[in-house]
Amino acid sequence: MKIALFSDIHANLPALEAFFKDLDTRNVDATYCLGDLVGYNIWPNEVVNAVRKRGIPTIAGNYDQGIGLMSDDCGCAYKSEPEKDMGKISISYTNSIVKQEERRYLRTLPAHIRVEFQLNNDKLNLLLVHGSPRKINEYLFEDREEKSMLRIMRDANADIMCFGHTHKPYHRILEEEADGQKHFRHAINIGSVGKPKDGDPRGCYVLLTFNEDSSTLNAGSIQAEFIRFPYDIEAAAKAVEDSPLPNEYADMLRRGF
Repeated sequence: MKIALFSDIHANLPALEAFFKDLDTRNVDATYCLGDLVGYNIWPNEVVNAVRKRGIPTIAGNYDQGIGLMSDDCGCAYKSEPEKDMGKISISYTNSIVKQEERRYLRTLPAHIRVEFQLNNDKLNLLLVHGSPRKINEYLFEDREEKSMLRIMRDANADIMCFGHTHKPYHRILEEEADGQKHFRHAINIGSVGKPKDGDPRGCYVLLTFNEDSSTLNAGSIQAEFIRFPYDIEAAAKAVEDSPLPNEYADMLRRGF
């Protein structure tokens, strides 16, 4: 079974359309969205409606939650006063253009999606979250201490945990021992479709593949492939520059930062 996972579109319609074009060539069995459809660009309504039109199961990101509640706080951890000031402009602008029906949709998105597989008498729990199982806006960076990541996954009963929020993709395989056997858990950050921050401005999503032999006992039996795809970055950046949004967001799109 092949599952496509994408996240953090952030109102970037050119990126979402390019993602769908690439996705349609992949012959996937299921697709899930891990949130943050809105914010930082001019197409929040169009992005929401494009995802809804395809009937894609979607969870709430912190930005979706903020806009759904018409809050002035997106739950973002800005590090400096200039970043905070830009963030205030972004959420204010997004709140001003999101329509009533789209806001209702964002408000009612679920927090998590859990998918349970039973293969060869071995149960596999796949958990989809935005930030972490504990908090919608918790950042799980790649350098998170292994004990901490394992504790989070154990507490959430997750053998495979997929998440976004940091916009920096990675796949960590975590080893632990139980009943005298080695078991493996997979922590997968799926990156960002519309606002990458890993230095590569192309959009990113993940193809997660299970087969009849997939098991917690075999680290290599669960495959996560990171797909990078080009899109019209300049169109997205120019849209920012022609809007009330800070021009810095356009530069971030161009640099993948």
